[in-house]
Amino acid sequence: MKAGFIGLGTMGAFMAANLQKGVQPQGHTVLVHDINRAAAAPHIKNGAVWSDSPAAIAAEADVIFTSLPGPPEFEAVSYGESGLLSAIRPGVAYFDLTTNAPTTVRKAHADYEKKGAHLFDAPVSGGPRGAQTGKLAIWCGGDADVFERWKPFLDAIGDQAKLIGPIGAGSVAKLVHNCYGYIATAAAAEVFSMGVKAGIEPLAIWEAVRQGAIGRRGAFESLTDQFLPDKYEPPAFALRLAHKDVSLATALGRELNVPMRLANLALADLAEGLNRGWGNRDSRAIMKIQTERAGVEVKVDPQRLTEAMETKAKNG
Repeated sequence: MKAGFIGLGTMGAFMAANLQKGVQPQGHTVLVHDINRAAAAPHIKNGAVWSDSPAAIAAEADVIFTSLPGPPEFEAVSYGESGLLSAIRPGVAYFDLTTNAPTTVRKAHADYEKKGAHLFDAPVSGGPRGAQTGKLAIWCGGDADVFERWKPFLDAIGDQAKLIGPIGAGSVAKLVHNCYGYIATAAAAEVFSMGVKAGIEPLAIWEAVRQGAIGRRGAFESLTDQFLPDKYEPPAFALRLAHKDVSLATALGRELNVPMRLANLALADLAEGLNRGWGNRDSRAIMKIQTERAGVEVKVDPQRLTEAMETKAKNG
């Protein structure tokens, strides 16, 4: 088999190198391309073959990977004069490892389908360190049967390659993950600035809060208790008590002249929860207010949730 890799930047260079280590010993060939040919030198030295354009890779490769900055570069690689669509062959699988827009990949998927090729949106999570060590999540959207055929190649790149759903699903998962991370970053800056202005040394705050309920648990672990099963009674921590705590925190912020925009948004939802008579429900019941705003229902079957948690515990 021939595997093509386009985009040898910070992430792509590591992923392409791991692909080579994983598949070249089995007799497979790795073709590489980048707008900066010098970036390919280490890969060529280790046995990869240079291709002059995306079209050149499309003409030969059985499976293609791209690691690109974003949607404009993906469209250039796909639709350019020497792009993949100009030469891609029926049956080829194409995994775009870029953090892309769901709308963009869904449109492109239809165009690749016309050529008989299979496009997957397959964004990764783990950062440069994960790309180097192979400790990467790869969230794929696309055809299940084609995914299973090429999963061994994905496993050479990352240790957590998974099909999330149809085309676009991988991109949605990545955007959920990254957006949550930066909201949490802004929230951490907000509350830490309050703590420091209140006279506590930053490291002392960090050492304290990382031993608390939130610090000891993964960011998404608590969602399995109330939010995903849509079960807010009996409460683990009552909403009325959460309202009291956030009221105290925002009052301290006002006393210290610390802007606390995110905390006040949370307080507004907690107040709405109290006005709905939810004071003795679990504090996370305020998450239902947001799902109502969005017009969606979140309720996972308990058996499916138990199986997912068991799988996670097994896989680490």
